[in-house]
Amino acid sequence: MSEGPVADVIVIGAGIIGAACARTLARRGLKVLVLDAGWHGATAAGMGHLLVLDDNPAELALSQYSLQRWRELAPALPDGCAWRNNGTLWLAANAEEMAVADSKYLNLLAHGEDCELIGRAALHQRQPGLRPDLEGGLLIKGDGILYAPAAARWMLDTTNIVQQRAQVTDVDGRRVRLDDGRWLSAEAVVLANGIQATELCPELPIEPKKGHLLITDRYPATVIHTLVELGYVTSAHNASGPSVACNIQPRPTGQLFIGASRQFGTVDPQVESWMLAKMLKRAVDYLPGLAALNGIRAWTGLRAASPDGLPLVGQHPQREGLWLAVGHEGLGVTTALATADLLAAQLFNETAPLAPEPYLPQRFLGEPTYA
Repeated sequence: MSEGPVADVIVIGAGIIGAACARTLARRGLKVLVLDAGWHGATAAGMGHLLVLDDNPAELALSQYSLQRWRELAPALPDGCAWRNNGTLWLAANAEEMAVADSKYLNLLAHGEDCELIGRAALHQRQPGLRPDLEGGLLIKGDGILYAPAAARWMLDTTNIVQQRAQVTDVDGRRVRLDDGRWLSAEAVVLANGIQATELCPELPIEPKKGHLLITDRYPATVIHTLVELGYVTSAHNASGPSVACNIQPRPTGQLFIGASRQFGTVDPQVESWMLAKMLKRAVDYLPGLAALNGIRAWTGLRAASPDGLPLVGQHPQREGLWLAVGHEGLGVTTALATADLLAAQLFNETAPLAPEPYLPQRFLGEPTYA
């Protein structure tokens, strides 16, 4: 059973990426239908850390542009979105990591980011409670935090967007089939449902990276910035095996998010005590006072990671009418607005706000087979 076009665009996925794409297209006057199966995805499971990363030029361009868009949007966000411009304090454990901090500082400064190198004494004045032998740090002042599920819900509460709880079982270009057998069609279909995208497009080169998080009880605020170890760049972000890194984020409620971990080759949603213990031990190693706090809940999520760490944003080169916005790994919240702008520019055949080439799907899927 099929029917005519139900919308100008169908977006599959109501997480932060799908919501941002839907809002951007709807605000351009398109009628958007958002289909979501209601799974517990990366948006619900993540920390909501908004940050500029500079592991490579394409990552820096995407995260910097998108974070600026978040800052522009921030005054309109409801209080429930918990937007805070609290900055990220990267922690250097030794002289080698301080050299990394210095390199990042020079690079980010050259690209217009407001940042500050902090020596050993100033580090402990700024953030009491850190272990005393840390070498220093780098403060990225424009970074922030966000409660992503609330932001996604707010984005979807937009004129021209219709939401429907439904599971998509098949995608055929501009058509999608629901689990009740119906086919729905539109001028374009946007696949933005994270790791579940591989069930509809098995050819996508994205794999799950499992992560654990823990949240504490409420305490008087003692952590100001989001604290991340500089070893994160090698110990977690680019590692191929199970890994952990100190990542401590203060929430407006007085609670602390504690992360981060990465595991490949598993989609098991269960909390694994050995990995959780390893992650918490790493955090306590940097901020010993954490050991006295009460953790009230731990959970896991799956990041959708591409081989080069950059998302796939653009039309599928072998499936005309199907557009991709997947593979963001741990930067989906940060880069959601940039992803939406890149996608919209391509859909409307406009000049993109930043070079789209590093993120195009054909770098993995080959050149387009349609005219």
